[in-house]
Amino acid sequence: MSRVDLPRLDRKPFIALVDRANRALQADMVRRGHRDGHPELKPAHNAVFGTLSRDGSRAADMATRAGITRQSMGEVIRELVALDILEMRPDPEDRRAKLVTYSDHGVEVAADGYTHLKDLEARFAEEFGQEDYDTARKVLARIADLLDRWAAEEDDPLSARDDEAG
Repeated sequence: MSRVDLPRLDRKPFIALVDRANRALQADMVRRGHRDGHPELKPAHNAVFGTLSRDGSRAADMATRAGITRQSMGEVIRELVALDILEMRPDPEDRRAKLVTYSDHGVEVAADGYTHLKDLEARFAEEFGQEDYDTARKVLARIADLLDRWAAEEDDPLSARDDEAG
């Protein structure tokens, strides 16, 4: 097999840094959940905790926000229902749809997670300084917004032309 000559960056790609940070944060949340008395938590459950709104959400919407298939989200939801962390009930806006909500136990699990997130945010601000940490958060949000905008422009070339003309 011949060696492929691919272009290389002179430093680790930004996407690799973001991916590494995301994986570390995801693992930290599961570890902390275990320490807080929730040994049933797994990394796949983060997709639910990160996308389930306080008042409940539809599984399809959660899957879209998490960037996974509806089938994968449904599997994780069913597992969390079996663990008494989630409940499913009819959606009052559409009786054909189901709304995913936290069970009483699930509220406790999620509250522990959000408490840890608040503590983590404070630790990051202390480590980096509030101003640098706020800048990092703003830059990451702007990068996501830019990528979304550029993708929309690629999908709708007329909107990009309208922006240039206007």
